[in-house]
Amino acid sequence: MVRMGAHSHGHDHPGHSHDLNHNHAHPTLRPAVMGWAMAATLGLVVAEVFGGILGRSVALLNDAVHNLSDVPAIGISYLAMRYAQRPADSEKTYGYHRAGTLAAYTNASVLVLLSLWLGYEAIERFRAPVTVVESWMIWTSVAALAVNGGITLALVRGRGDLNLRSILIHNFGDALSNIAIIAGAVVIHVTGAHWIDPLLGLAIGLLVLWSSIGILRESSHILLEGRPRELRLEEVARAMLTIEGVQEVHDVHLWSLGGGHHALSLHARIPDMHLDECEHLLASIKRKASQDFGIEHTTVQLERAGLPAVSGYVMPEPAKK
Repeated sequence: MVRMGAHSHGHDHPGHSHDLNHNHAHPTLRPAVMGWAMAATLGLVVAEVFGGILGRSVALLNDAVHNLSDVPAIGISYLAMRYAQRPADSEKTYGYHRAGTLAAYTNASVLVLLSLWLGYEAIERFRAPVTVVESWMIWTSVAALAVNGGITLALVRGRGDLNLRSILIHNFGDALSNIAIIAGAVVIHVTGAHWIDPLLGLAIGLLVLWSSIGILRESSHILLEGRPRELRLEEVARAMLTIEGVQEVHDVHLWSLGGGHHALSLHARIPDMHLDECEHLLASIKRKASQDFGIEHTTVQLERAGLPAVSGYVMPEPAKK
């Protein structure tokens, strides 16, 4: 008979789901492609910093920070591809999925400070305009446009992957910034309106700030064991109640391990049954979590039905059967 508090949690046990191939199709790209993309982006950042200093352009400096904001996104995808098959160990029992999330949080924190500082510099330029060197703005932005275009073409094959698709979208924003700086440099050359440079710098700085705050919000949500955005707690709980034998579920917890990998733990109240029936029920819970919600790690504690709930958190209401 099933004892109250029976617990299943293991890669080979029916109460635990660990299917790395479910709903997480890896892109056909090799990790080396992401490595080269990251190196090219960092090289571009250095070039724009020098171009911004020599050309006295705050717009180029802000665009350098904008391109720097691509690095964590590329780095996360790179880490995801490198560590996707790396097994958990005695120190990192859930694996290394959050390494990229931690890097993104740290990088975004730095980018927020940089964007605020460069925004202040742009405002100061409005008060005391500086003559920019249009040729540095144009040629540096042309080079940046070429690099961003090359990265986009290199990543097109992996556009089916969510992380890589977000990088493609971000690179499109980078390309728009490059085009805006080129057009602004031409207008400055023709009209002599040097206030256009700090205006562009301020606009790009606000874009970086907005993107960085979004990264901070999402990464901190994952680091604080937040619920995966695409999953709803009540939907998962009610789905478990559709499994024959499950009369109630409570203490339902959903969290993200990072990189699209999710975990679930719950208590399920069931009637007395033989151990082999219990194993079939656990396998059904695991299968439901994996197939319907893409949850890789599922931990279930079984409790005998009819006993009073000790947890104050019961969701949803006990099933009417």
